[in-house]
Amino acid sequence: MKTHYQALFLDIDGTILRRDHTIEDTTKVAVNQAQAKGIEVFLATGRPLHEISDIAEELNINSLIGYNGAYAKYKGKTLVDEPMSASVIDQYLGIAKANNHEMILYTDKLNLLTSVSNPIVQNFVDFFHLNSYQPYETRFRKDILGVTLMNVRPDEPILYDLESENIYFSQVNVSGLEHCYDVIRENVNKGFAIKAILDRLNISSKNAIAFGDGMNDKQMLQYVGESFAMGNATPKLFQYAKHRTTSVEDSGIYNGLKQLGIVE
Repeated sequence: MKTHYQALFLDIDGTILRRDHTIEDTTKVAVNQAQAKGIEVFLATGRPLHEISDIAEELNINSLIGYNGAYAKYKGKTLVDEPMSASVIDQYLGIAKANNHEMILYTDKLNLLTSVSNPIVQNFVDFFHLNSYQPYETRFRKDILGVTLMNVRPDEPILYDLESENIYFSQVNVSGLEHCYDVIRENVNKGFAIKAILDRLNISSKNAIAFGDGMNDKQMLQYVGESFAMGNATPKLFQYAKHRTTSVEDSGIYNGLKQLGIVE
């Protein structure tokens, strides 16, 4: 059966990947069936693209959005490339140092750490299986596509809320890493990247679908025609999704696509 849907955007952690970093068989079936119906499937993640090639390969996906929308590729061609302001990076590093926070700063090739020995940083690196990392150096200040703050109390992200920047903070939706926050730009995010991609491919947002579980997925879910919050999503996200599906541990993507008649 043909479908009018043309694009599918899938978050990774908590949406595709289960807590043990495996992908449910039903998710693989769902992606495969969507692709068989001519739907272009994208990974849309806060992760750096150089760290997700194994996941993309396992699902046979070659179109990617990374860094919470700051960088996107369609079949190998770069469509979005929006680094953060170098002056903002300088200010953030100063704030982090003054408040005993740590940061991971992401370029298109590297993960740059404010500390390589801090156990909090190492725990984050280990959980996400980050491979390409080294200490931050000033020469990278113009290449930063995204930032994760670490060792931050719930009342402290506001310290980074600069007047010059329209940003918000998305708590990492992983048990044990709640002290970590992704810095999300209101004008550069997953929704922004999806708009750029759909405009380039001449696809209406009505014909696009997205699944997510964290507040970094907010604009993505708002922009597409059919949006699903995973059953395990952070509760604040449900108001931004059109549908609620089952959890990542319980065939969430498969069950959502089944609602739309895309999988059988």
